[in-house]
Amino acid sequence: MNMEVAREYCLSLKNTTECFPFDDVSLVFKVENRMYALLPLDADEPCLSLKCHTDYVEDLRERYDAVEGAYHFNKKYWNTIYFNRDMPAGEIKYWIRHSYKEVISKLPKKIREKYTDE
Repeated sequence: MNMEVAREYCLSLKNTTECFPFDDVSLVFKVENRMYALLPLDADEPCLSLKCHTDYVEDLRERYDAVEGAYHFNKKYWNTIYFNRDMPAGEIKYWIRHSYKEVISKLPKKIREKYTDE
């Protein structure tokens, strides 16, 4: 996995938008104006920060060297996945979609209904 593949995958998810709300190197991906991923373009080691259900946060950190608590985020809900470590690209895509779905699951029911096929 690399940054461009991660970006393209995020943008393939329904109603995803990208922006730079914090600075000019922190690319944020949102659904319904809620952030689900952050891709730091200036990182020494390519990575992506993702929201994660609390049932999986610690397990992922224990299972993979690629997963750490997300810097500047609430580590109870956010992990950073490093692309060039021990997590396969398919698994990274799985956790991107998981993050996307986590954000959708917290939206009002009327909005969530637009995403029942996701």
